[in-house]
Amino acid sequence: MAEQLQSKVRIREDVKSMSAYTPTTSLDVFAKRLGLDVNTLIKLDANENPFGPSPMVQAALSNLQNMNVYPDPESNALRDLLADYTGVSREQILCGAGADELIEIILQLFVEPNDTIINTPPTFAMYGFDAPLYYGNVVDVYRDDKFDLDVPAIEEAMLEHDAKLVFLCSPNNPSGNVISHETMKRLLDLPTTIVLDEAYIEFAEGESIVSWVNDYPNLIVLRTMSKWAGLAGLRIGYGIFPLDLMPHLWKIKQPYNVNLAADIAAQASLQDTPYLLTLVDKMVEQRKRMETAFAELPFLSPYPSESNFILNKVIGMGADDLRDRLAQAGIIVRYYNKPRLHDHIRVSAGTPEQVDTLLDVLKTF
Repeated sequence: MAEQLQSKVRIREDVKSMSAYTPTTSLDVFAKRLGLDVNTLIKLDANENPFGPSPMVQAALSNLQNMNVYPDPESNALRDLLADYTGVSREQILCGAGADELIEIILQLFVEPNDTIINTPPTFAMYGFDAPLYYGNVVDVYRDDKFDLDVPAIEEAMLEHDAKLVFLCSPNNPSGNVISHETMKRLLDLPTTIVLDEAYIEFAEGESIVSWVNDYPNLIVLRTMSKWAGLAGLRIGYGIFPLDLMPHLWKIKQPYNVNLAADIAAQASLQDTPYLLTLVDKMVEQRKRMETAFAELPFLSPYPSESNFILNKVIGMGADDLRDRLAQAGIIVRYYNKPRLHDHIRVSAGTPEQVDTLLDVLKTF
């Protein structure tokens, strides 16, 4: 019987052999796993906004209407607000269920079987994870010891493989460093499309290059409301694209990909940006505080960051051991069991009280 079913159910062979992506999980799951009260946990593993969303979001969602009706498939009201926020035309903006969905849409638009993308690890895992699902080949061009881009190697790999896409992240996740404008201009001279993920740009000292989309027909910029606006649980992101790509993107986007609650919450957030940007300042303040404190500990060596998290090299103990010891104290941080990151942990900025607890616990090790 099993053999008969196997002959009828024929899934892709490459999916059979691929490894699953390992995301972080919810507080409830962590609490059950650790045997701790969920209200005592401090979650610093996913770069979420520990202060939560704008109060205007709570008010808007408490009065949510027409949940029985499909949402606006073009997110028109939201795109108007995003145009004001970013300074680009609404006609260049496409919204999605997080930037993750937009990465998939870009791959659907560009990648044909055996086309190549350039990835620059260590970086956000979804670029390299998603590409094979759309029959793309991934060429990894690893960053240097400081997690800066190896630009000559990217250029060489792009030309050798005739790569259609180069995925970049600035500030980079998990290292927190930014790509200089000079480097971006050099890479944009390549005969390929550059996808720049600016998920953490609100935390950086440098300016976004979103306006460059008007000058470079081979530049796509991705943004999200998950981090700075505290909407990670609602999954809402957006991309800024060259106008020539927009008709084709509308063809392949799922019609109701942004749910009503996410749309309304994002609109409310963009009407309360001064408040949310004060929270950004608080997260940056706690990140700087952690960076100073970590550098004083003999077993941590933090990297400079312009995001809401800090990557640390762990010295004298296993990074996974440090993660586990913190978890026993109810503090969740991110450990990557990946090349170049086996001896590193990433810690998100928390509230002042959460950082107090974290530093007190670390001092006992």
